Amino acid sequence: MQSPLFNYAEQQSQERYVVQNPQLLRVALSGQDDVLARKGAMVAYQGLVDFDGEYTSTTQRVTQARTGEGLDLMRCSGQGTVYFANLAQYIHVVDVDRDGLTVDSAYVLALDSTLHSEVVAVDSQYGVSGTGKYQLNITGHGKIALMTSGQPLMMRVTPDKYVSADADAVVAWSGGLRVQMQAQTHSTSVRRRRGDTGEGWELSFLGTGFALVQPSEVMPPQHAVIGQGIAAQYGVGGNGAYGQNQGNVWS
Repeated sequence: MQSPLFNYAEQQSQERYVVQNPQLLRVALSGQDDVLARKGAMVAYQGLVDFDGEYTSTTQRVTQARTGEGLDLMRCSGQGTVYFANLAQYIHVVDVDRDGLTVDSAYVLALDSTLHSEVVAVDSQYGVSGTGKYQLNITGHGKIALMTSGQPLMMRVTPDKYVSADADAVVAWSGGLRVQMQAQTHSTSVRRRRGDTGEGWELSFLGTGFALVQPSEVMPPQHAVIGQGIAAQYGVGGNGAYGQNQGNVWS
């Protein structure tokens, strides 16, 4: 059999994390270090690999219910290769260092089990569009795979050059940055968008580090339900995946 599809064969690499293609992550397991991944994100694997639901403490469950932030993960262990993807979003691997990383849990695909996550408050404001009141602070040493809707923009932040971004578009930022939240509005009500510009809340980053911004202000429907009936289960009809996302806005 011959086909251009064979150009998409798996990549050979000694690296633990490899971006197989912009929307597919390849992780090698050696039998020693487990990887934690978003539940249901496995699309293929080779070798002897076990998948188990990751334990969450009562405190973690309460925090996630109260804040809306937290990681719902599975633990992948054994020896082999696992491929992960989620809604055909673009994938980016980041090395977490001593400064840590602050990220919205909706954009986490996979991470080393050696990393630690903690829910932190971004600002005293409540109900901010996109980012919300809380984020995840990732600390330790290891790799984490993030997702974006489209190819992102990495913006450097320096003491003499701060960066501002739409709160709906921000994916992650350096843990050492100071963050200020404000509404871009001249209205008497900061909750109402200014005129017809469509601009609302923004985050300003100060210090030294980076801010990762995606070219989308739409949160991916991580827990979307395909719909009801046979037609919907196959992605057709008004309640199917195609009917609910005809513009393909999450890819």
